[in-house]
Amino acid sequence: MSNTEIIILAFALALDAFIVSFSYGLIIYNSRLKNSLLLSVFFGFFQFLMPVIGWHLTGFVYSVLELYAKWVVFCVFIFLGTKFLISAFKNHNEENNINCISLLCLLWLAFVTSIDALGAGISIRFTGISIIKPAVIIGIITFILSFFGFWIANIFKRLPVKYLEIIAALLLVYLAFKAVI
Repeated sequence: MSNTEIIILAFALALDAFIVSFSYGLIIYNSRLKNSLLLSVFFGFFQFLMPVIGWHLTGFVYSVLELYAKWVVFCVFIFLGTKFLISAFKNHNEENNINCISLLCLLWLAFVTSIDALGAGISIRFTGISIIKPAVIIGIITFILSFFGFWIANIFKRLPVKYLEIIAALLLVYLAFKAVI
């Protein structure tokens, strides 16, 4: 596997984390730097860790996770998308926006956006190369794209909160259906 192939793989794996970070960037108004860094660190770390796990536990992990992975991803993203939609239609002002992201939420988001990285680790194992270099590249690119995704959402901040939450919800629902197709 060449460096170019690893970088292309890393960008492909990071897209879900980018979209989720973008969605959160739309709805988070307070502690933005802290939250953008938290999302990016969690996403980057899990995108690094999951290929390593997949590479080391190739047979077992693949057989167990293959059956349920897309449904876990689907359920989590549908839940979050629904939560954002409900929030969009509640009567609230900008002072009631999300201030931070809970540890449990960060863990779930990082896990579900990196399940495909687990599969990539399995694939990398079959190429016969060491996992460290690809995992580091995947983690770094995911961190960078997640961070930028969060901040690119600033362009859309002039829209009313209701519409931003609807956009965020639709992006998460898109990821949910993408996972099962």
